[in-house]
Amino acid sequence: MEGAKKQVFTIQVEDGKPGKDGRPAVGPVFRNILAKDGFPPLDPDMRTSWDVFRTAAGKYPDNRMLGWRPFKDGVPGPYLWKSYKEVYEEVLQIGSALQQLGVQPGSRVGIYGSNCPQWVVAMQACNGYSIICVPLYDTLGAGAVDYIIDHAEIDVVFIQDKKIKEILSPNCTSATRLKALVAFTSANNEQIKDAEQIGMKVYSWNDFLKMGKDKPVQPRPPQPNDTCTIMYTSGTSGQPKGVMLSHESHGMYVKGVDLFMDQFEDKMSTEDVFLSFLPLAHILDRMIEEYFFHKGASVGYYHGDLNALRDDLMELKPTLLVGVPRVYEKIYEGGKRKIIDIKSAFISANSDNIFMIDFRYFKGLSGSQTSQEGDF
Repeated sequence: MEGAKKQVFTIQVEDGKPGKDGRPAVGPVFRNILAKDGFPPLDPDMRTSWDVFRTAAGKYPDNRMLGWRPFKDGVPGPYLWKSYKEVYEEVLQIGSALQQLGVQPGSRVGIYGSNCPQWVVAMQACNGYSIICVPLYDTLGAGAVDYIIDHAEIDVVFIQDKKIKEILSPNCTSATRLKALVAFTSANNEQIKDAEQIGMKVYSWNDFLKMGKDKPVQPRPPQPNDTCTIMYTSGTSGQPKGVMLSHESHGMYVKGVDLFMDQFEDKMSTEDVFLSFLPLAHILDRMIEEYFFHKGASVGYYHGDLNALRDDLMELKPTLLVGVPRVYEKIYEGGKRKIIDIKSAFISANSDNIFMIDFRYFKGLSGSQTSQEGDF
């Protein structure tokens, strides 16, 4: 829009160098403008992922934290919410139950399924008890899951109900090393019986919560240099490859997003809402969610069908959407096919980048507020 002020995010900190004595030329060096004089220090309450969550739970106990859409007769209903206090209590219960299974600090625990509140509760339980979280893409089949369980030496897996069959598949031979599966809701009797035949216990989510509630164990917080998570690639170029990330690195991610967002006139607040649909097994979605937790804001999860994401948008009314171009194209095409009453706007973009859209900027503010690569 004409007259809009251009926001600058990078600054040149070093000139380019011409080629010399057989060495190729080197272009100028650019940094994020926030780091032009070096990296800012990490806040004391952001030294680990557990610090971020624990601090937020203490500061914003009654705020909405995690939202989901229960199904009735096969149709997703309105969003229901758990507060920060409720989530924190569940985290302690899940962490305590893991202690009863003998899962020690430094042990590896897998999380296999689509984004949902149980996913985050399991992740935070790992954080609070110094357990290494190993997320698995919900798109992975039995072969890739078998490889990761063996390679990461996973002891327990939190699992979406419909994924249990992959773990119990004959192609997942590493399942024999698992102590237990914890279903996001529950497993059927046949699955429980099959698991018992290979020496593995299967728990429903509610039973596992009760197990921890009956015998509570105090958290065993991690140190900044402890490994927080091992994130594996999706396996499109051979066997999945694991990347070890420390708690300190996660704290720095959240701090970086916080500093970046603070540059904008329209500040983030506890009233903001994020729609989570990119896989939590990827660092992008996890980073944004942990940033929202740091702010005491809300995260609502899509109901599991990307083709019907528009319905989640209309129901949740998020203020921030983080995605990739293909998703925005689907939303745009869906909007063209059916005229609907919306108060948000969408953009399409080049296929090589990741984009963020801040829906708050479509409430009548002037100026060009939306662009690519994080300019939101």
